[in-house]
Amino acid sequence: MTKLGIIFGGQSGEHEISLMSATSVIHAADKSKYQIVAVGITKEGKWLLYDGPVDMIETGEWEDYAKLKLLSDPEAYDLTVLGSTRSLKDLVDVVFPVLHGPMGEDGTVQGLLELLGVPYVGCGVLGSSLAMDKIASKKIFERERLPVCKYVAFTRDEVSDDLTKCCEKTEAAFPYPVFVKPANMGSSVGVSKAEDRQALKEAIREAAVYDRRIVIEESINCREVETGIIGNAVPLAAAVGEIIPSKEFYDYEAKYGDGGKSQILVPAPITSEQAKEIKDIAIRAYKALDCRGCSRVDFFLEKNTGKIYLNEINTLPGFTRFSMFPTLWKQAGLEYAELIDRLVGYAMEK
Repeated sequence: MTKLGIIFGGQSGEHEISLMSATSVIHAADKSKYQIVAVGITKEGKWLLYDGPVDMIETGEWEDYAKLKLLSDPEAYDLTVLGSTRSLKDLVDVVFPVLHGPMGEDGTVQGLLELLGVPYVGCGVLGSSLAMDKIASKKIFERERLPVCKYVAFTRDEVSDDLTKCCEKTEAAFPYPVFVKPANMGSSVGVSKAEDRQALKEAIREAAVYDRRIVIEESINCREVETGIIGNAVPLAAAVGEIIPSKEFYDYEAKYGDGGKSQILVPAPITSEQAKEIKDIAIRAYKALDCRGCSRVDFFLEKNTGKIYLNEINTLPGFTRFSMFPTLWKQAGLEYAELIDRLVGYAMEK
């Protein structure tokens, strides 16, 4: 039986999303094939072995349980992540890092697992770090002549030195409204829509809380569509789905806090030609960033012209019960448990 390590939690603003995703993955994994070894990372960065009730992960109760177990039986629950005695490598055969955002999805944990010599689900260090950074990935997409929307980028230092100048540069690039995002976050954390300069200043300050790099994009009257990619040397594309957000745009609350009011349409009501083009661009983008294992690729489909814009790649997409990625693959013929098997297989192959 394969010892499958599920790493969850983490130190990013997407900690709670990771708890939701990990709960779903553990429930879905075939227990006749996998012995689950759950390892939680607290917001403070402490790694804890966890063998309690699965549903206590999503509620956050896992942390107190794991700490109590460690105190009561340190010999059994002590964990050295990287070391010569009873390290993570001794406990698992392969790892599924169900982590989202910085310090988990950005190549940091992937680099640690490389040092350990442990196979892991998802992209490698390079692909993870490039895809996590919206500015770096856009520059590569542009070089590969993939269609991206107009954008400007700033550092936190530039914002601190002259916020007005940053606003002026943005206003010279494209009209309001604009979208302001931390370059290295996911799940729409820290994302704001600004209709005027005052709102723009507030949005930039908000984004700067989450990252030292900020990207500002033009607003496109669009539909939001996505596809899922799996595979190593030969990537495969899933169905194309569309998101109908419960709010003006698909922000954090619309994704996770509206009780499922946002709609996911799979397959998306688009033409076969549009679906083929989206899948082709997704695979090209996946290869351009040297992605492996799996990713979800997000697009904007302009309502008036039908023009397709590549938005971003998520190398560890959400695996919650509301998430698009497993839904897309279910439409393509892969049930949740089989999808996990495929991803573990790609990890071992890689």
